[in-house]
Amino acid sequence: MIKNITNVRGFTCWGAHSGVKSLRRDLAIIYSEVPASIGAVFTQNQVVAEPIKVSREHAKNGLAQAIVINAGNANACTGEQGYEGAMAMVKATAETLKIDEELVIVSSTGVIGEPFPTEDIVEGIKENAPKVTSRSSAGSFAANAILTTDTFAKEGFLEFSVDGREVNLAGIAKGSGMIHPNMATMLAFIVTDVDIEPALLQKAVSETVDDTFNMITVDGDTSTNDMVAVMANGKAGNERLTSEKSKDYKVFRNHLQKMMQHLAKLIVSDGEGSSKFVEYRVENAPDKTVARKLARAISSSNLVKTAMFGRDPNWGRIVSAAGNAGVTFDYTGVDLYLGNEKERVKVLEKGKPVNYDRNFMKKLLRESHISVKMDMCDGEAKAVAWGSDLTTDYVLFNSVYTT
Repeated sequence: MIKNITNVRGFTCWGAHSGVKSLRRDLAIIYSEVPASIGAVFTQNQVVAEPIKVSREHAKNGLAQAIVINAGNANACTGEQGYEGAMAMVKATAETLKIDEELVIVSSTGVIGEPFPTEDIVEGIKENAPKVTSRSSAGSFAANAILTTDTFAKEGFLEFSVDGREVNLAGIAKGSGMIHPNMATMLAFIVTDVDIEPALLQKAVSETVDDTFNMITVDGDTSTNDMVAVMANGKAGNERLTSEKSKDYKVFRNHLQKMMQHLAKLIVSDGEGSSKFVEYRVENAPDKTVARKLARAISSSNLVKTAMFGRDPNWGRIVSAAGNAGVTFDYTGVDLYLGNEKERVKVLEKGKPVNYDRNFMKKLLRESHISVKMDMCDGEAKAVAWGSDLTTDYVLFNSVYTT
């Protein structure tokens, strides 16, 4: 069986049906047997869901022991009733697991603006929190319990060594619509048994999110509920990581980034109504900021997305999107390539169109994985963004989301 959260020392979990969603699991609980360091980032949308307000405060102390997530109701734009509901989730989790309330992180996903079903969720917590277990099936239950419009569960697991000790790292995520994170509805929860001080874990999370979850887009909307939280409980027994200069910290950070990238790409591949996964590479840019802004601007363009859907090698849309990135951009120095994972064809050389076989290009763009590469020829920095195409199915699906 594929390894998951339950294979990380000291962590147990569960996923169950509380009654909010019809016939599907809608409540997940992740628990560490000891208080763990936590690093977390949250949505920058000015409309903030009630559980985000609670979790931001609880994460400030650098420690957490449980994460509880409900699906089916975002608990956003719900006012005092919703805030009280989020706090009721905290209280029920803390009481049932016999831990401090400040050690509970809460998260919600689903429809915005609906009254929060506090009673159902609290009863679900009281009934299911005692069931947290290290059985492998529980990891799958939790991964499925956080889904909304997703078509499949998103999980990952890594093993590596730190300080000569085996370290485990696992994560789950959800998201297929309202995906355009700028953190700090997309959620990701990662657990590890590495021993690391909270401030250093927070630094690692903030930095790796910038190159992973913050480089994906499906529809250009940042959710009210976006959250990425990482708990590290120290059960691996390594010497505590305290310095970003240490070799062991760099090993941990690289694997954390690998996990985040894996989950982020799964989210894009499950974009609502999408038919293609598109990778946008900006290379040889003057600096990282320029590269990242260009990659995000191109991947976020609806005109580029529709061109990808229609297998149209319309490089003008890509250049135009880059010109809207808010950074200095001179297309006359750019080489541009279009294609798929296996082969790319140059369509621009130093800003001048290159003759190519359009029928062959359409064949390349027919693949489910598309590649766009822009070579700035003006430095050494690079960035990669991932996105989906914009399809008629996406428009139809989201035109009747609540009805």
